[in-house]
Amino acid sequence: MLNLDTVTLTHGWLPVSVQILTAVAVVAAVGWRTRRWRTLWLPWSTLIGVLLAVAVYCYIESAGVADDTDPAPRTFWLWIALCGFAFGVLLAGWRGARWWVRGAALLAVPLCVLSTALVLNLWVGYFPTVQTAWSRLTAGPLPDQTDQVTVTAMQRQHRIPIKGSVLTVDIPATASGFTHRREFVYLPPAWFADPPPALPVVMMIGGEFNTPADWLGSGGAVKTLDDFAATHGGYAPVIVFVDAGGTFRNDTECVNGTRGNAADHLVKDVVPYVKSHYGVSPNSANWGVVGFSMGGTCSVDLSVMHPDIFGAFVDIAGDAAPNAGNQTETVDRLFGGNTDAYLSFDPASVLTRHGPYQGLAGWFDVNSSVGGDAKPNDQALAADRLCGLAIRSGIDCAVVSQPGNHDWPFASNAFATALPWLAARIGTPRAPQVGFPTAIRG
Repeated sequence: MLNLDTVTLTHGWLPVSVQILTAVAVVAAVGWRTRRWRTLWLPWSTLIGVLLAVAVYCYIESAGVADDTDPAPRTFWLWIALCGFAFGVLLAGWRGARWWVRGAALLAVPLCVLSTALVLNLWVGYFPTVQTAWSRLTAGPLPDQTDQVTVTAMQRQHRIPIKGSVLTVDIPATASGFTHRREFVYLPPAWFADPPPALPVVMMIGGEFNTPADWLGSGGAVKTLDDFAATHGGYAPVIVFVDAGGTFRNDTECVNGTRGNAADHLVKDVVPYVKSHYGVSPNSANWGVVGFSMGGTCSVDLSVMHPDIFGAFVDIAGDAAPNAGNQTETVDRLFGGNTDAYLSFDPASVLTRHGPYQGLAGWFDVNSSVGGDAKPNDQALAADRLCGLAIRSGIDCAVVSQPGNHDWPFASNAFATALPWLAARIGTPRAPQVGFPTAIRG
């Protein structure tokens, strides 16, 4: 029987096979038409495809989500265009076509959409496997997910599980008023011990377009944490997977602004809730924050703005500052044109204003090219600059470079690499002190 958890969507036979099948369907949909049809309607269908690709490109550029250092693959734009082309062929070629040509045309449109989605996933790595995609799209259970009743029973019995437990939580937005989705908490096996230890905590934040479950599914964080706990006597940090967006397409960059008080939600709603409900350490030295892409930017921002809450951060391929386009567009989109508000969330400005820090440490992880291009990307340049400023401000930090693309597989590997350092830094029991790796940038 085919194991869906082993069928990858980021490479291998399935994405290639679907694209080949789609190409055959498109060719069959065109079929052998009359000369007049080929002269009139084939160019018309091609124009629809080109216009659709241009429209999508303009939207991505105008929305401020484009990344020149990690552009979309050419096949993505090809399949976008073929979606429009197939739709045009379906409309223009239905009348008078044979039944099998009509069938191919009907099949070609959804197959083009599926091929576009697969190529998009090859680019960002959002769904690593078929099982991950199926679970996320059908709202299936997350890894280690359980319910509060089960956790309470285990806690009363002090029955230490082999793996951690993931709980869904609805954290009141009393202080922020931020409308958010349900969030998640990972409790390591040692949390159930008698007496229960006051464990450290890590806040984890996803990318620009995200759900709170992204780190659990796409990022493989639960397996990484379970593996860590298994080799450290059941000890690992308590993890809270937060919602920094409120909706999938709401890019807040974890600031307080026109798109919601995301920053207040994270520091004034989430932090007190976790402290009061899970018996964790209240000390800032025992709190960390990890983020990927937009979340990486957030991790630096939150830490340098709130050293009284966080003692360590891991920035995985984040930007130099909140980013919703260029600086002018960012100020307008996130802060309603208020430059002072933007500067209050700009890490470089915060570092300069704050002065010397004590006890704060950071790990910047950036992806290096897998194609032999030695030119550093924007995130690498941002990490170099911010780490330099941080060191001058008394923050212990390093920039670590690993091969990969700006996608979830890279984020997953980066978190697994940084976790031993982070866990030790924030005081996880039985986690030996780990220094920065020797293979660092600079």
